[in-house]
Amino acid sequence: MSDAQEIVDTSLELPPVELGDSTTKAKVAPAPVAPAERIDSIDVVRGFALLGILAMNISIFALPMTYFNPTLAGGFTRLNFAVWLIDYLVFAGKMMSIFSMLFGAGLLLLTDRAEARGGKPAKVFYRRAGVLLVFGLLHAYLLWDGDILYSYALGGMIAYLFRKRSAFTLIVVGVLVLLPPIAFARGFGSFLDRARAAAARVAATPAAGNGVSTGDQRLAEAWNGMRSQFEPDAKGIERTIRIYGRGSYLKIARERAPESFYMQTMLFVTVVGWVTLGRILIGMGLMKLGVFSGGRSRRFYVALMLVGYGLGLPLVAAGAYGLVRNQFDVAYKFGGGMDYNSFGSILVALGHVGALLLLYKAGVLQWLTRRLAAVGRMALSNYLAQTIICTTLFYGYGFGLFGKLDRLQLAGVVLAIWVLQLWYSPIWLKYFRFGPFEWLWRTLTYGKAQPMRVAATA
Repeated sequence: MSDAQEIVDTSLELPPVELGDSTTKAKVAPAPVAPAERIDSIDVVRGFALLGILAMNISIFALPMTYFNPTLAGGFTRLNFAVWLIDYLVFAGKMMSIFSMLFGAGLLLLTDRAEARGGKPAKVFYRRAGVLLVFGLLHAYLLWDGDILYSYALGGMIAYLFRKRSAFTLIVVGVLVLLPPIAFARGFGSFLDRARAAAARVAATPAAGNGVSTGDQRLAEAWNGMRSQFEPDAKGIERTIRIYGRGSYLKIARERAPESFYMQTMLFVTVVGWVTLGRILIGMGLMKLGVFSGGRSRRFYVALMLVGYGLGLPLVAAGAYGLVRNQFDVAYKFGGGMDYNSFGSILVALGHVGALLLLYKAGVLQWLTRRLAAVGRMALSNYLAQTIICTTLFYGYGFGLFGKLDRLQLAGVVLAIWVLQLWYSPIWLKYFRFGPFEWLWRTLTYGKAQPMRVAATA
């Protein structure tokens, strides 16, 4: 199960110049944005986040049952611990925060452009979100249960209703929406603690049912039913390695289906949906303030970076310390141990945004920012490419490396995929307007095949 593992091309589009006089707005048929209309700074940030999310997801692709307890596989000493710590401080939750916020920014730009053309923004957006929803379902059940496209589609459908609100209202409501899943997690952590304690009391009772309360028996049954997910034994870990590392495509698909269903139902309603919606709303507010478009001053982005890192990194570091000290105890983790990163990740993500936009506005490292922008322009294709590459590398129907590499070696895999995507993305966009999945998305949204080659639209 992914940390709500997440990406999508947010289709950041600028409204074109209105046609006609000041009182008449000519209707123009809906169409995808032209390359010249894109906001490069947003593509740069999205490309950075796309690459960063792989660093977060790689352990889920490659290691058995480490989502709740990373000490179970991949190594957790010396350099392997350093790799985990860097991932926790820099990537985990931070990249998803950036993606979700950019999805909110894209929602505003897409609908504003539709209105500027005299069209119906709701029709365009909901059709687009519906296609994305189908992509998410196919991705989750056919390739990988860590899909986030499904959550973006549903979260965006709700966020659309708030698009006319002020920046302040969007940010405040977004922050408030982040609170219910924290309350749910704390309640679940308390339940796990009580259920585990009840199971220990029942196990210590010599005669089953003699001297054990009905409440303890029910709690013990609940804990025993969930324990394999939170505290798997060697047999459970070996079973996961056998299925994913040596199993056929159909066998893995059967194993994946209930996990995908759980993520898109129970987990979405209680946690993922709230978190995704809250971040989307915050992104909409920040877009209205001109943050993602690079429209603020350099002084603003310096302050954003310093405040984001200055407040966020200590919070996340405190969370990492607490998790390690408590040996990733599941009751501690749900009962408040994750709260540090829940809020700290938003702040660190804003620090990342400030740093990236400072580089962009200063015009430094242009060789890198141009490539990041290309990665960001075809983010949906690159996201799905990461899934295809990693499942081929690690799953049994591919090279079967699942459970065989430690964290340091996986960091090398991440670096290689980064280099690959930074290399081929600008080459692809030299000849084509969209990535292949972006083209399919737009074609299905607008109901007709879009011109693909750059020469066809020159």
